[in-house]
Amino acid sequence: MKILIYIMIALAAGLVIYNITKLDFNHLFEGDSFVASVGVLTGLCAILALGILLISKNIATKVKK
Repeated sequence: MKILIYIMIALAAGLVIYNITKLDFNHLFEGDSFVASVGVLTGLCAILALGILLISKNIATKVKK
């Protein structure tokens, strides 16, 4: 499970990096740039949620011991 979480974090980071390359900073909320900005926010939320899941798994294993 731990390896799967790390793989998903890496995929989300790749998604964020890809979408950052598609941003047009002059027109951030228009057209394809809007889709890319939503993709960046989605990827960052996924990384945050997976990080919380990873920390909670570590806490759960320490509580069991």
